Amino acid sequence: MSTETRSTSLFNAPLLAAALKDAFIKLDPRQLLRNPVIFVTEAVAALVTVLWIKDLVLHVDDPFFSGQIAAWLWFTVLFATFAEAVAEGRGKAQAESLRRTKSDLVAKRLPSAASPIQAYKSVPATQLKLGDIVVVEAGELIPGDGTIVEGLASVNESAITGESAPVIRESGGDRSAVTGGTMVLSDWIKVKITSEPGSSFIDRMIALVEGAERQKTPNELALSILLSGLTLIFLIAVVTLWGLANYSATALSVVVLVALLVTLIPTTIGGLLSAIGIAGMDRLIRFNVVATSGRAVEAAGDVDTLLLDKTGTITYGNRLATEFFTVPGVDDGRMAEAILLASLADETPEGRSIVALAKTEYGVAEPDLSLRPAKIIPFSAQTRLSGIDLDGRSIRKGAVDAILKLAGISTDAPPFAFRQAVDKIARSGGTPLGVSENGILLGVIHLKDVVKPDIKERFAELRAMGIRTVMVTGDNPITAAAIASEAGVDDFIAEATPEDKLAYIRKEQTGGRLIAMCGDGANDAPALAQADVGVAMQTGTQAAREAGNMVDLDSNPTKLIEIVGIGKQLLMTRGSLTTFSVANDVAKYFAILPALFVATYPELSALNIMHLASPKSAILSAVIFNALIIVALIPLALKGVEYKPVGAAALLRRNLLVYGVGGLIAPFMGIKLIDLIVSAAHLA
Repeated sequence: MSTETRSTSLFNAPLLAAALKDAFIKLDPRQLLRNPVIFVTEAVAALVTVLWIKDLVLHVDDPFFSGQIAAWLWFTVLFATFAEAVAEGRGKAQAESLRRTKSDLVAKRLPSAASPIQAYKSVPATQLKLGDIVVVEAGELIPGDGTIVEGLASVNESAITGESAPVIRESGGDRSAVTGGTMVLSDWIKVKITSEPGSSFIDRMIALVEGAERQKTPNELALSILLSGLTLIFLIAVVTLWGLANYSATALSVVVLVALLVTLIPTTIGGLLSAIGIAGMDRLIRFNVVATSGRAVEAAGDVDTLLLDKTGTITYGNRLATEFFTVPGVDDGRMAEAILLASLADETPEGRSIVALAKTEYGVAEPDLSLRPAKIIPFSAQTRLSGIDLDGRSIRKGAVDAILKLAGISTDAPPFAFRQAVDKIARSGGTPLGVSENGILLGVIHLKDVVKPDIKERFAELRAMGIRTVMVTGDNPITAAAIASEAGVDDFIAEATPEDKLAYIRKEQTGGRLIAMCGDGANDAPALAQADVGVAMQTGTQAAREAGNMVDLDSNPTKLIEIVGIGKQLLMTRGSLTTFSVANDVAKYFAILPALFVATYPELSALNIMHLASPKSAILSAVIFNALIIVALIPLALKGVEYKPVGAAALLRRNLLVYGVGGLIAPFMGIKLIDLIVSAAHLA
C-alpha cells in the first residue's frame, strides 16, 4: 500500500475537529497524571484561575493580567493534549478503515474437517470458537483468523495490506494462514479458526493503531523521570525566588511566580513526548508495518544485525523454472513442446512455472487435448517421475537419476552435455529435472528458488546503514552459498534448525548487539520471539505472526530499511526536541529574570539584553511564547526529524547546532517580538 493511501494529512479538517474534542477530554487530571509536567501546568492553571476570580471579586490585584495568564496557561495544557490527540487521531482514522472490514458476518461452520462442504450450518461469526472448522467459498469473507486445512483459493487481502493483487493461499506449508475480514475470490477453502472472537488480527490492529494498547517505552519512562526531576528543581527555584523577592522587597505576585514556573519547566518536550511516540508507530503503519511494541520501534533504530529466513522471505518460497537445457541433437522447440505436454496436468507452482516458461520463452502453444486420447502420469514418490502418454509419445520428467534409469543409462556415465547441465544447475543452488521421450534423453529443466527482485540493492542500503545481513536456511551449504551470493547478504547459516537460529541470536545479544529477525514460518517463531525486533511476514503462519513484535503486511523482508529509518527517526525526534526544550528553558531563564529583578538589583541590567517593557510584560510574553512554541512544533513531532545515514558524530553536531543553538536563540527572538506586541496593545 502506498504511503499516500495510508497517511492522513495533518491538516485534515475532520481529523483536527475530532482531535480538538479529544484534547478537552484529555484535560481530565486522571489522564494527565501520566504526564507529570503537563499535570503540574494544569494545576498551576487552575490555581491562577482561582486567583483571577478572586481579583475579579475582591479587586485585590489586576484581574486583566491574571486572566490573561490563566487563559494562556490553559492554552498551554490544551495544546499539549491537542498534540497527543492529533497523533492518536491519525491512528483512529486508520482504525476506522479497518473497522469497516468487520461486519455481521455469517460463517459456514462444518461438523469436522472431513465433512463435505455442503454439510455446513450458518452461524454468526461471533459465535465461532477456537478450533472450529468453516468453509469459505468464492465471494465470501473469511470470518476469522485461521489456517487452511483443505483447499486452495485466491484471496483478496486488500482490507489488510491495501494491495489489490490477490494472493494464493493453500493448505500445508507456510502460506496456509488467512486473516479474518479478507475475501475469497475463487474456489473454496476449509479454515480452522485460530483466534477467539474479539482477538483476531484485525481486532489487534485496530487497538494498536488507535493507541489503546500502546505502553510507554523504557526511553520514554526514563525521559519522563528526567522531566519530573527538572520540574521539581524549578519548583524549588521558584519558591526560592519568592523568598528572594520578599527579602529584597521586589513585587512578585503569586500569579507571576507560578507563571514563571510554567515558563521554566520543560513543558515543550513534556507536551510533545507522547505525540512523538504515537506518531512513530503511525509512520510504521503508513509503511504497512504493524508494531505490537513501542520498545521494538525504538530498538529498530539501533539494530546491528538482521537475520532473514530464506524461504518466503528472501526467495518466493516456490521453485520456479528459469531455463531449459537440451542435449546435442535435440531441437529446442521439440524439447519445449515435450516439457509443456508433460506439465499440463501439473498444478503445482513448479509445474505452472514450467508451462509458463515454455509458452513465453519458446513460443510453444498449448494444444487442445480434448479430442486426443491422453494418459496423465501423476508424480509418484516411488518412481519420482510424472508425465503424459500421447499419440504414441511417452514423455517423462523427474529426478535426474530416475530419468537416467528410465533411459537405461548408468548414473555414473551420463552424456557429457547432460551431466554438464546438471552440474551447472546444482552449483548454482538450483534443482535439475531430467526430461525424456520414449526413453531418449531430451534435456534438463532448471528449477530454482527465485530471489525476490531488487533485494540485492536493498541489502546494500542496509549495509550502508551499518546493518549486517545474515541469511538462515535449512538448505545445504552449496545451495545456501549460491542464494546468499545472488541475494547479496553478508553471511549465511546453512542447514539451520530452529535451535540454531535461537542460539545465534542469543550469542549475538550476549555480545551487546541488537538483533532483528525476519521470518514467516512456524520454525521461525522461537527466533522471532527472542529477537529484539521480530518482523513476521503477513503471508506467514499464525505462529510467526504471534511471536514477532512487528508484522509486515507487504511480506517484504527489506522493509527493515524503513523500519530502521523510522526507529532512528523516532529517537532523533525525541532527542532533538528534548535538546530544544532544555535550551529553551535555559534561554527563558536568562531572558526573564533580569527583567523581573533589574529594578531592585540594577547590576542585572548588564544581563537585561532584551530590554523587555516591564516585569508584567516579560512574564506574559514568556507565557504566550511557551504556549505557542508547542503549537509550532506539533508538525515536527508528528512528521519526525529527517534521518540520513551519516555517522553518530555528525548527527550529534547537527542536533546541537540546529536544536541546541536554535533552542537558545528562539526564546530571545520570540519573547521580544511578543513583548513588542503586548506593549503596543497595552495588554500588560
